[in-house]
Amino acid sequence: MESASEELLGQSGPHLRVVPPGPESRTWLTRAARCLAPMGPLPAKQESVVHSPAPGHTVVFQRGVGSNVFDVDGNRYVDLAAGFGALLLGHSPPAVLTALELQAHRLLQAQGDVYPSDAKIGLSERLCSLFPEPGARVILGQSGADAVTAALKTAVLVSGRPGVIAFRSSYHGLSYAPLAASGLRESYRAPFVAQLNPHVQFLDYPIDANSAERLLQAVKTQLALGNTGAVLIEPILGRGGVIVPPAGFLAQLAQLAKQYSALLIADEIWTGLGRSGELLYSHSQGVTADVVCLGKGMGGGLPISACIGRGEVMGAWRQDSEVVHTATFAGAPLACATALITLNQLSQHKLIERSRELGERFKLRLQQSLIEAKLSLTVRGAGLMIAVDLGGKAGAAVALSRTLLEHGYLVSTGGGEREVLVLTPALTIREELLIEFCPVLIAALQRLG
Repeated sequence: MESASEELLGQSGPHLRVVPPGPESRTWLTRAARCLAPMGPLPAKQESVVHSPAPGHTVVFQRGVGSNVFDVDGNRYVDLAAGFGALLLGHSPPAVLTALELQAHRLLQAQGDVYPSDAKIGLSERLCSLFPEPGARVILGQSGADAVTAALKTAVLVSGRPGVIAFRSSYHGLSYAPLAASGLRESYRAPFVAQLNPHVQFLDYPIDANSAERLLQAVKTQLALGNTGAVLIEPILGRGGVIVPPAGFLAQLAQLAKQYSALLIADEIWTGLGRSGELLYSHSQGVTADVVCLGKGMGGGLPISACIGRGEVMGAWRQDSEVVHTATFAGAPLACATALITLNQLSQHKLIERSRELGERFKLRLQQSLIEAKLSLTVRGAGLMIAVDLGGKAGAAVALSRTLLEHGYLVSTGGGEREVLVLTPALTIREELLIEFCPVLIAALQRLG
């Protein structure tokens, strides 16, 4: 039984008062169905395991602390998804709440780039210092998609070329610029294709040395055509299934981009800031991208993102006539304050190193548990960005997530057909919670067959 301190810190195991979804969740979901725009497959297809969990397999969150989240029925879950990997410090981290309260009493909103806040300038300085080379410049945004949009705009300003090399199964966001370069699901793009950049070339993401060699040749062929201004890549494929590219691939890709004067854009929105066990996963592989995109966990739970690039690259925004990328709430003081404290917490408590070490132990524990259960499934990932590939069975991860929900665990899914279980807990999670999850996962897998 957990101690009172563990419960207070949000490091307790599951406790279910009712079978989820309980009556309160169902009531709230009925209300949601009346006011939220309907998205996803038509009702006749809603129960297909290929798609997201149906309303009957969903709960409504009420509050969260640490690695625990509570639904409106009072059920307590262990959160192994952490806001799709965005809650690096867990739910309601005290340091972030303090920073939020202090900033709220100082300044809620500045005036964008005309009269910026001190918090915005302080965060911008800090972010530039994270870039592997001196002299970097940054554009702050409100979402990962916003950061990718700024990066793609930067590439056009620098190169004058509209072409983009992107990768199948990639995900960079759903606003128009990143959507054009997102290859996760064709259904996301199909209705809007006439309004998207037609100069995007999709190539396969490498899964081994042989595929990497073929891909690099394809990249070279495409770059040689002279129309490509940007190569956009996730250093580890995220929603596409948490695929770690072969050693040396990113460095060779960077060399090709440089050879043909195309910008290498590293989408580190998921992998960066410790999620993959590295500050910047691309840099850990010997690569300094021309532009790096950060987001997700940067704000400690508040929406904020950054497009950071080499000084000479970002200098392309200085044009003869005014060209800008901004928004009313870009670099808002509240999010800048929480981002600064999040970066401080990552450094002060060595959470990036902890992610690397704990993630490796967790991955090994998962692998050993699968071997002992005689289940031939693949575990992969880096840091606390881990996936269990369910053997290519379409929708298998959705079915598994429903079973795990019934046992008090929240997870997410990945892969083009949601065939991959994705685990991205807070970097602060108590290791025992991960250990306790392993037999629950095995039992759920055996139950599903």
